[in-house]
Formats: sequence, C-alpha cells, structure tokens
Amino acid sequence: MAKSTSLYCRLVEGKELPAKDVSGSSDPYCVVKVDNEVVARTATVWRSLNPFWGEEFTLRLPSGFHSLTIYVLDEDTIGHDDVIGKVSLSHQQISAQLRGIDSWLSLVPVHPDQEVQGEIHLEVKMPEQGHPRVLRCHLIAARDLAPRDPSGTSDPFVRVSCCGHTQETAVIKKTRFPQWDEVLEFELAEDEPGDSMLSVEVWDWDIVGKNDFLGQVKICLDASGPMEGWFQLLPFPSSSEEPGGQLGSLRLTVRLLEDRVLPQHCYQPLIQLLAEPLHSPGQPAASTALAVLEEVTSGDSRQDVATKLVKIFLAQGLAVPFLDYIITRELTRTTDPNTLFRSNSLASKSVEQFLKAVGLPYLHAVLKPVVNRIFEEKKYVELDPCKMELSRGRRISFKGSLSEAQVRESSLELLQGYLGDMVDAIVGSVDKCPLLMRVAFKQLRRRVEERFPSPQHEEVQYFAISGFLFLRFFAPAVLTPKLFGLREQHAEPRTGRTLLLLAKALQSIGNLGLQPGKESWMAPLNTVLLPSITRVRAFLDSLIEVDSTQATAGEGMASVAPFSPSATIKEGFLHAREAEEPSLLPRFAFKKRYFWLSAQALSYSKSPECQSAPELWQWLWALRQASSANEAMLPTCHPGTFRTARWTCCLQPNRAAAGCSRTHSAVALDEWSDPLDPAAAAQSLYGHLQRAGTRLWEVVAEPEGSVAMQSPELKLGGGAVAERLRAVLRDLDAAHEAFVRGDGVPNPPTATETDAATAT
Repeated sequence: MAKSTSLYCRLVEGKELPAKDVSGSSDPYCVVKVDNEVVARTATVWRSLNPFWGEEFTLRLPSGFHSLTIYVLDEDTIGHDDVIGKVSLSHQQISAQLRGIDSWLSLVPVHPDQEVQGEIHLEVKMPEQGHPRVLRCHLIAARDLAPRDPSGTSDPFVRVSCCGHTQETAVIKKTRFPQWDEVLEFELAEDEPGDSMLSVEVWDWDIVGKNDFLGQVKICLDASGPMEGWFQLLPFPSSSEEPGGQLGSLRLTVRLLEDRVLPQHCYQPLIQLLAEPLHSPGQPAASTALAVLEEVTSGDSRQDVATKLVKIFLAQGLAVPFLDYIITRELTRTTDPNTLFRSNSLASKSVEQFLKAVGLPYLHAVLKPVVNRIFEEKKYVELDPCKMELSRGRRISFKGSLSEAQVRESSLELLQGYLGDMVDAIVGSVDKCPLLMRVAFKQLRRRVEERFPSPQHEEVQYFAISGFLFLRFFAPAVLTPKLFGLREQHAEPRTGRTLLLLAKALQSIGNLGLQPGKESWMAPLNTVLLPSITRVRAFLDSLIEVDSTQATAGEGMASVAPFSPSATIKEGFLHAREAEEPSLLPRFAFKKRYFWLSAQALSYSKSPECQSAPELWQWLWALRQASSANEAMLPTCHPGTFRTARWTCCLQPNRAAAGCSRTHSAVALDEWSDPLDPAAAAQSLYGHLQRAGTRLWEVVAEPEGSVAMQSPELKLGGGAVAERLRAVLRDLDAAHEAFVRGDGVPNPPTATETDAATAT
C-alpha cells in the first residue's frame, strides 16, 4: 500500500498589486513552494496589476509536509526580480477545510528573517538528577539552508542558549550543508525548572555588517530521555500584525486529499461494478452504480470525478463506451435541444477531460503554427470602437495617428488572415484527429440523432459535436494557449486581445450560426465566418466517417497502466552526464539520449525508434512511480558535484559519503496529463463515495415513499445494485482498516463470497 498525498492548487488571479516598474505597472508571476522546495511556477503576465493566470497544478507531496507558500514576484529583464508578497498556508489550515479553500487571500510582506528553510540534525541528552547537572547538545549537521551570500551559499554557525547561557559552534564557510559534529555543554542549577527551553539558532556569519538569520528550533527540556533527529528550522515569530490588503490579493483554490492507495486488485470489484453497463448496454441506464455515482456528484466535484472516470476507462479500454453511456443519460434528461450540453454536467466534463487526455497532440498540430505566428508578429488588432486606441495602431511616419476606419480595416485584414489559416488547419485535420476522438464523436452524433430525429433538429446533430470541439476545446486553447501547452508564456495585452477576438470568432463558428454573437462590431468578420460554417459542417461529416471497431480495438494500447513490470511507463529524450574522476579541467559533457523507463529498469540508446517530446514533470512522476516500491531507495543525496576532491554542497572529502540532503518527492502535474494510475483514480472515487455519506443511500433504491422515490431521476440502482455497492465499499473499508492495524492488505473477495454477501 502506498500513502498518497495530493494537493490541488489553482492560481486564479491577482488583484490590486503594487506597481514595481517605472511604467506604473508590474509583470507578475507566482512561485509555489512546499516546505521551501520549489515545485511549480506560473508564466508571467505582462504589464498588469490585476493579472489572470488560471493555472492549476496537482502536487504529489510527501505525507509529512508542513506548509504551502505562494510567492508573487515581478519579473525584470535586468537585475533581480522584485518580490511583491506571499500567501502561506499550513498543513493544518488546508486539512481543516474538507471542501478546500477557495477565496481571495491578502498578500503579506516577505521579510528575510521569515524566509528560512532547511533542517538541523542534533541530539540533546538531558542530565540525570544530581550535581553537577550537565546538558549536552550535539550539533551534528544541517541541510538545505537558505543562501544568504551572493555566491549562492552561506557561512553557517549555530548559537545555542539555555538557562541564561549562550555558546556558539565554529563557522563552516561557503556551504548550505554544514557538518559541525560539535558538542556544547551547559551546567544546570539544581533548582532549574523542568519546563526550561533550549534555543538553537542557525546564523550566516558575515565579515561586514549584521549576521543573517537562517532559522531556529525550540526544544522543551522536560522531555524524558535523549532527543535526536532532524528538526525543521522555523522563523522568528512575527512581532507585529502583517498589513492586510496593502500588497494586493491572490485568488486561490486549494484542496488536500490524503489517501492510502491499496494494490490495484483491491479496486477491481469497484471498477467492474462501475463498468457493468458498458459491457451490458441493454440494461436500464438508471439502474447502475455509474448512475448512483453521477447523482451523488455535486458541481464542485464533477470535474475531479470526470477526470478519474476517464482515466479508469481509458486504462480499461472502455473510454468510448463510457462516454456513450454518460451522454445517453444526459440526452434522456434534455427536452430542449437548444440547451444540449450547455451545463457543466458530468457528461460535459467527462467529454472535456477525454479531449484533453487524448487530443492534446492533435490540438498542438492544428493550432500551434498559427498561434506561434500571432505571438511573433504582435500586431495591434481591435474592432470594438469603445476599446480602440488610435495612437497604438500601425505607425506611419509624419502622418500622426490613424483614423478609426483605418484601424478597423487593418484589424479586419489581420483577423481574417489568422482566422482563415485556423479554419484551413482545422478542416484539413481529419487524418490527424485520433481515432478514439472520431469514434466518440460518431457515437455522440448517433445518440443525438436518436433523441431528436425530427428534420427540424438536423442542425443539433452537428452542433453537439462542434460544441465540444470548438466551444470547449479549440476556442479555450486559442484564448489561453499557455494552459493548453501551446506556449510557455501568457500573452502580453496586445496579443491577448487578438487571441480573444479569434476565440470569439471560433465560438461563432462552433455555434454554426444558431446563436449569433451579441457584439455588432464583430459583424465585419461575417465574410469569413459564414463560409467557414459550411466548411465546418463538411469537416464534421468527414470526421465521423470511421470504422468503430478499428478505433476501439486499439483503445488503451497507447496508455498502458504502469503496473506490469515490463510495460514502458515513460520514454523520451533526456540529457545524461557521465561520472568522471577529478581532473585539473573537469568536463561537463551532457549527451542527448533516448530513455525508456519501466518498473524494472531505466535504459537508453543513442536514437529512438519513434520520436516523442516528454515533459519534465511527467518524467519525475514516472520515476517516482517506478521507484515507489524500491525498499533500497536512498533517502538522501548530494545536490552538488564531487570536484577538486570534495563535494561542492557539503564540502565532505569522501566521495562515498552519505548524501547531505534528503531526497524530494514533490511533483507537480496537470491533473488531466497525469499518467494513468487506475488504483489512485479508483481510490479517489471510493473516497468520493465515502464523503457522499447519507446522500449516497438516499439515491439508491429505497421503500416507497422515501426521499429517493419522490423524483423519477432518483429511482436508481435497484436493490441488487445497492447491496453490491454496499458490499464493495465494505470490503474496501475492511482493507484500509486491516492495513492500519498492521494486518496487511487482504486478498479481494471471490465471486462466490461476493454473491453470498449480496444474498445476506
């Protein structure tokens, strides 16, 4: 069993940030730290005091983490970036909110004495009763200290105080990983109170000016026996209340989920129960465990549940049948075709997550060339007369500003060119679209046709597909290309306005003219929009001309679950650096190699059989996943290099010396790009059903007259499904309880045992 701690963090936007540049604006970005380890960074939003990032991360964390801190900084092209402020949340603050934190939080100043990091290794031996009483404090080492000198290191020493006496260790020069191995002794009076405190402070020694504070530890002397271990360094307590709101605010969404993930076989009964309607499509759509799960899923958890379901059924090779089932249920509840898939239902969220998980390479192939050109050209484009800035249009020497008509004409020409290229790329991309997407759209169209067979609803069959493909996939990617991996940075204001106008145009095309735009000033684009709608209809017809058996036969093959030892978890290019003996002129030769990672080995060769573009965070996730069961995994490492007969990090002269820094396991991923892990996804669904509480059993079959029978939509499950779901959840409860007691994880129940439990 693996302990899984996941922290979902969405950095939405900032408000009323202070200006840090001479222009009266700032270029803000955020850095995310867990226990002072940087795990994520947003892109920079240029020239804005009210930036919108909209970036989200799923952080895989060590179970014992203490705090999450988000710093807001102003990027400068020359010199150091300016720190604007920070928001800090402790583990206790986050875990106390069952539904998470979703609010505006005021930024507070960043004081050097508060920005400490690292740990100190010490041993304290309390004296026995008698005289003289001598307390011994053994200062062994420290690691990951904050750099306080321009060289990126510090000159640390320790100051220990106890009962009015103070002593100091020697100074270790130019290191963040000092090794002292000194014992400081304090003679205590016989009448010294038992609740006295031992203060251990770490400082950076400076030859000129004040020493810099690096952190402290307070130890109560009333503890029995010796105390030894690594202690987290803490800042000085704040002497005054921080000014709230003066540095602006940050809007955050943070949710913590701590799970114990059982071996995969323990979740098979739950997965099989959820998958039953996909194997037997003839049974009533409402009499299933999937229907029960949908009914107990509220708005704030639909995206998470949809993501987990898509992952599970992609790994099972059942993604298309799952979407078909959930869409059919949505259609049965829809009476007005004009509202079809307009809400954020579980069906809509599931299709969205499916498109992201399966269609991202396709999205990049279609849109990236045009998006890159827009970023590179940085043209001023505006059609709205109320927003038009005539002085910022095309500059003509000695002729002053352009007229409104000239700016509109120039903008219209540019937008028509960009939009025409996008539409050309989209309608010509049938062969690039993944087979899974095409067959899912084919099933979608067939279900809509069955639900609304009238000739007057013919447009709805096209709109059902274009609504997902254009309104929920292409248009959002054009509006915020950073969030879909199309660009590394957010667009500057001028480029962002161009992207917004193009996203509006794509939405109009996706609506197929059924819902005309409200902005009259967009009307000049109709010369491109109207012909594009006709071409898009033909594109959608071609898109669904696919053999369903060909697509479903290969489903799941591209994303093998990382539980088979021989299965490739991750592959792609990395740079390898060969170890070498010390020399007068050390070489830093980094060779590009193609790596394959499985649960058994990490191998590489000079060239791959196929090309791919791996993401750093996915590599870190995959390496952690592959090594999670390795009992011999090293708990420490050397973050430096062995050069000139010593480690550059801790200055130890022994090449084989134990690592001076603990190994870190915090990994940030976009939830939908996380490699398939069916066990973790199933554990999340199990936890969701647990948290549903009494609501879960209200929606399954109950006696006549109960709350669940008051609405046709709540007549779900039937007694058999309800009892089987109870049995599956009881078995998972028992498995978790057995592990907590130390009995190990039991084997999953056999089919005979499950039937017997259902009968009783």
